[in-house]
Amino acid sequence: MAEKESQFSLMSLEDELTCSICLSPFDCPVTIPCGHNFCQDCLLATWKDTYSCPQCRTLFATKPELKKNTVLSSVVQTFNLRSSKSEASLVVEESKAEKDDVVRCDTCMEAEASQTCLTCMASFCEEHLRPHRENPIFRLHQLSEPVGDLLERICPDHHKLMEFFCSQHGRPICSICLQQVHKGCTFMSPEEQRNLKESDLRGNLGLLDGKITKNENVVSQMKNMENKLKDSATNRRKALAAEYQQMRDMLARDERDALNAVDREMESGQTKLKGLVKKFTENIDIMSKAKEDIHSLLSQSQTLAFLQASFNLPAATNFEPHTPRINLDSKKVTATQAFAAALKEHLTEIFKQPVEARLLKLKPELNTSVVASDEKAVPASGSTGSQQESEPQKQKRKPRSHSPGYPPNLRPYQPFPVPLYRMHEGFHPPPYYQEVHWAPGQPRLPRPLSPGSQPQAQGPKKKPQKQTKKAPQSTEANMGNKNQSQSVENLLDFGEKDKPGGCTPGAELLKPETSNIPPDITSAEKRTELLKYGTVLTLDPKTAHKRISLSEGFTKASVSDEHINYPDSPERFAVCSQVLASKGFSRGRHYWEVRLSSNNFVGIGLAYSSIDRKGPTSRLGRNAQSWCVEWFNVKLSAWYNSSETVLVNPNPKRVGVLLDCEEGTATFYNIADRAYPFHSFVFPFAEAVYPAFWIFSSGSSITLCKLQA
Repeated sequence: MAEKESQFSLMSLEDELTCSICLSPFDCPVTIPCGHNFCQDCLLATWKDTYSCPQCRTLFATKPELKKNTVLSSVVQTFNLRSSKSEASLVVEESKAEKDDVVRCDTCMEAEASQTCLTCMASFCEEHLRPHRENPIFRLHQLSEPVGDLLERICPDHHKLMEFFCSQHGRPICSICLQQVHKGCTFMSPEEQRNLKESDLRGNLGLLDGKITKNENVVSQMKNMENKLKDSATNRRKALAAEYQQMRDMLARDERDALNAVDREMESGQTKLKGLVKKFTENIDIMSKAKEDIHSLLSQSQTLAFLQASFNLPAATNFEPHTPRINLDSKKVTATQAFAAALKEHLTEIFKQPVEARLLKLKPELNTSVVASDEKAVPASGSTGSQQESEPQKQKRKPRSHSPGYPPNLRPYQPFPVPLYRMHEGFHPPPYYQEVHWAPGQPRLPRPLSPGSQPQAQGPKKKPQKQTKKAPQSTEANMGNKNQSQSVENLLDFGEKDKPGGCTPGAELLKPETSNIPPDITSAEKRTELLKYGTVLTLDPKTAHKRISLSEGFTKASVSDEHINYPDSPERFAVCSQVLASKGFSRGRHYWEVRLSSNNFVGIGLAYSSIDRKGPTSRLGRNAQSWCVEWFNVKLSAWYNSSETVLVNPNPKRVGVLLDCEEGTATFYNIADRAYPFHSFVFPFAEAVYPAFWIFSSGSSITLCKLQA
């Protein structure tokens, strides 16, 4: 027993007795000055030009003297001997186990059984099987291959062979059980049940193989995304480091200029003081000499020469000495010091703000209201400029609202020329273009109307006609990879799509948008005007994903860590954590407000009731049946039919939605002191639309607000 314990204790040291180069037990182990041990041949093979430890990377100036570690060598020999013995014992045990598995003859108990009689319920060797082969009495006995678990095949109640398998109770039975307890049950032979179970298990193996392959593909994609994230982070770090280095260089230059100004001012003051000191010193010398002359005359007061002598005071006595006012209060020095103090205070105020709000602090003009100036209309085909100039002013629509910092200035509709690189394969451009959102400082670019929509004229309103023609859908071949990349709710969206909101003109032309801003949004809206169309909404629990928790009378939705036991419903979202409102709209104007707990992984939009509920394309904005604005990290985007428009993020705490079914518009507002629109969709209503919400982050929630005028 003690020998086995010592053997196992020695086997536990296998890692310590293994060379880290060849990963095998030490062969002639040597120790180097850093204390690590290696095979002598392995270590010498790694030493070419330099001498360092392969394990801790310690560098040696000269080649160390190698000596054999005799203690470690003896331990390794003992370990190899014990391990070989243990392997031999394992082989003996396996051979014994194989011998134990051999079925013996039940008559002689020595020879190996040749056949098993299922009638006699015994196994026989060839010698004792002769009666069954030669005596006609045994010809009706059922012989089979040797069976080792013969006792387990006997019914414990009736002591007969269990020849059947009850499908209803899932257990083997004998013929008496089939006539008594299991009368009327469906049954089959054990071989049929075995084949059925093997087929079922093989099917499960196939399913598991497919799932494992898909999970491995997802893991591979996430690893690729991780590498892309690392590259992106490295580029971002380099860009940020360069920006901050430039700021440090500018501050250092300005600091040097300010200090040089102080030094020059000090030198100028010192020069003036030195000149004045020299002048006063000369006056002191002159007046001291005059004083000595007076003392000399006074010493001769009894002589006749004293009476005839004359004395005049020097001119220096007429000058009243005073301390000059020389300091460092020149305009340049004081302005430099005041600028440094103001810059420090300004930076302090900026750094107090969260990172998302610092840009607005640096550029206050982004928060000021800007009224877009009217632009002259470009004559469209079939009309003249004089006709447009003579159009009555009263027929123009009154501007309604605009967004602070990024007013949606809309140009008149006009045909847009087709780029030369698109003039192939029968390409037909959209008939009209109009301008939509832009970020401050970016060029205003024309974008197309949604398919089938027509430009609005500068006259009385007309109700848009309902369109029966559906928007063009992407082909199944093009949707394959897209659906795969958008699975798991597009968790990897922030990979290659995380780009600045600015777009180049070429990108605008290659990717026309289907979302537009109605031409009457040009100034901020009073919230009281919107509350006239206020409606009461609740969330529909029949549509809520099982991770969406509804509370506060079905007006608040948040993400739960565990699935909620909702009843199964065909209307329920099965893939994306989304929920619809219980009420839809197909006519009139309707307004509601949503309070956001945080602007992170939240989407607010609209959807037809025919939106997909099961597949990965059921996410809002990734199909032709839904529209949404979505906060993904700090990026705000508008989505429709898998087309993304990056917007400037106003970071609202409360969002208002005005749905105008007659004009076919849905406008989203940032609710503050007034209602500031930041995006709008234009689309013809094919059916009733429902307010829809997407929540993914566990720390985010949306709440339908109670509207009060």
